[in-house]
Amino acid sequence: MRVDFYQLSNDPAEQVLPLIARNTLSAGERLLIVSEDEAQLRRVSEALWTRLPETFLANGRAGGDQEERQPILLSDTPEPSNGAQFMALADGVWREGRFKRVFLLFPPARIDDARGCWRMLGTREGVERRYWRQEGGRWKEGP
Repeated sequence: MRVDFYQLSNDPAEQVLPLIARNTLSAGERLLIVSEDEAQLRRVSEALWTRLPETFLANGRAGGDQEERQPILLSDTPEPSNGAQFMALADGVWREGRFKRVFLLFPPARIDDARGCWRMLGTREGVERRYWRQEGGRWKEGP
């Protein structure tokens, strides 16, 4: 499993997720986006539809009609009823699941939690960790 840590400093998660979603779909994968914050999930859905006008990022909500057919599914739990192998944790809270790739997006206020998660995952066999930070409006891989 690969876990990408995204430290959000310039943009909120809902502005970053359309880029992650576009790249996920381009790789032929489906995405599950998880947050316990209902308002954040609404903002994420809106951003998926409008943030990248050149890209159509269809998405739906877990528990909705035909959730299994959604290329991008928004949920409050890490249950990929759409068959997703990629999961984005929009609220910065780590959740266990069986995924090939996980994106943990966290604001500065959650940096201590992210560090603890980084250390915890470092003790697991078969987990590749990467850290990304915003620098000059671009994402740069950190140490």
